Amino acid sequence: MSTILIRGAKILGGEAADVLIDGETIARVGTGIEAGDATVVEAAGQVLLPGLVDLHTHLREPGREDSETVLTGTKAAAVGGFTAVHAMANTFPVADTAGVVEQVWRLGRESGYCDVQPVGAVTVGLEGKNLAELGAMHESAARVRVFSDDGKCVDDAVIMRRALEYVKAFDGVVAQHAQEPRLTEGAQMNEGVVSAELGLGGWPAVAEESIIARDVLLAAHVGSRVHICHLSTAGSVELVRWAKSKGWQVTAEVTPHHLLLTDELVRSYNPVYKVNPPLRTEADVTALREALADGTIDCVATDHAPHPHEDKDCEWAAAAMGMVGLETALSVVQETMVETGLLDWAGVADRMSFRPALIGRLESHGRPVSAGEPANLTLVDPAYRGPVDPAGFASRSRNTPYEGRELPGRVTHTFLRGRATVVDGILA
Repeated sequence: MSTILIRGAKILGGEAADVLIDGETIARVGTGIEAGDATVVEAAGQVLLPGLVDLHTHLREPGREDSETVLTGTKAAAVGGFTAVHAMANTFPVADTAGVVEQVWRLGRESGYCDVQPVGAVTVGLEGKNLAELGAMHESAARVRVFSDDGKCVDDAVIMRRALEYVKAFDGVVAQHAQEPRLTEGAQMNEGVVSAELGLGGWPAVAEESIIARDVLLAAHVGSRVHICHLSTAGSVELVRWAKSKGWQVTAEVTPHHLLLTDELVRSYNPVYKVNPPLRTEADVTALREALADGTIDCVATDHAPHPHEDKDCEWAAAAMGMVGLETALSVVQETMVETGLLDWAGVADRMSFRPALIGRLESHGRPVSAGEPANLTLVDPAYRGPVDPAGFASRSRNTPYEGRELPGRVTHTFLRGRATVVDGILA
């Protein structure tokens, strides 16, 4: 068991202190801690956060290993400062049985870079017709607590109600991809001025908002937990805010790209900006930032969606939807939330570690940086600023909307149960 001394880091952006890691645990936090034979990490000027937790990651394995594997995805997560990710169920085969979720969970354990918590499908084959093996997935070695048909909406109200009733028995949560399918047939981008000018099929805000309105009412009726995936509109914010004011068990996430990018970028016809839900307007971006700041939106989730080159290097209509995001998430949050004064670093720790760990019920993650806690930690240099170069990504895919864009912040070290998975920005 090794010992590591992180010297002089600003814990959650506050006062500088030393943190001594002994084996898998934080042994001491204070000033003037003697190193002894410990490995010393000089961290003056850097910010120490609890390891980041992502509620929404697509690792593609099994079935689409050409775009990502559990190993490459967890490497990307570690580089981005994440110590735990929730792997979405839209794999091939779909993660709708105990056998598939256990396979993903075991691959995560074998990778050693990041804990992988599988998300189970709500319905068999993501077809929205019959409930999947929710209880069996929860009772499996993977201990699934989050269920989602992400990529597709559970649009049948009866199926959604039954899922909420079922997971209530073990304090599970249904994570809904809010997209009314009939309202988005043929949709290519956000419905608005830009879609009208470009002649592309519009994706109206109400397609998202109508499902959220229905599902928060269902969650209240059942007394169960519902989580809204990748919330993207100002109207959705108001619905979630209203539901929370009622005391209902509703949580929501926002992606980094919806905090920064707008539908104006689609004028380039570059498919790298094609994503589900689509990039929205500047007014939506402002509402999302404010809602994340005031806690209406609980957390940031990457919706890391890797695709091979041929699925993005094509005409807009044929291109796949999605962006990679694990390796740039913290930098985007620093630019949109910290440097704008909307959140301090303690707020970032809350939205990117504490709250997502609580929603996913990950007991060993999202913990305070204090003695006796698991040593799942992220060290970031906030003074760094540089261009994004996807050629250096640990992910197998390169479909980032930030290529060449200067972003602040750089994860220098990531620790998973006391073991350094990233050292000086390089995978260990």
